[in-house]
Amino acid sequence: MTKTVHLLKLSVGTDDVADLAAWQADRRAQTEDGLPRHITRMWPKRADEILNGGSIYWVIKGVILCRQPILRLDEYIGGDGIRRCAITCKPGLIRVAATPKRAFQGWRYLPVTDAPADLPAGRQHEEALPPELSKALAAIGVR
Repeated sequence: MTKTVHLLKLSVGTDDVADLAAWQADRRAQTEDGLPRHITRMWPKRADEILNGGSIYWVIKGVILCRQPILRLDEYIGGDGIRRCAITCKPGLIRVAATPKRAFQGWRYLPVTDAPADLPAGRQHEEALPPELSKALAAIGVR
């Protein structure tokens, strides 16, 4: 039986969840069939586990704030001829309990047991707190 694993990725240059959503709405950040994607240099070695219900958890300004279910991993050949991995996701961002996370390069695997919980359905559409405030509240145990 294949286990599930998630990916953890910094959303570099993003100010908040709304900014990430706006970036993903741009046609340049989408696949030919209109799905949001993130292109990365490395191909995940644990692809089967990712595709078994995994999500990409987005870190914005030092805080995990949202996730997206991963639909598939597509080969992407850039203008430089180098093979890359396009992580293709389900549209829409699912907000999660704000969880501080130190900076890192690339992406990391995130075990299911370490993934932050989704916010309740009634809180998904609330305006998000600024990442700095979310980080400070999470640091003292208030989410």
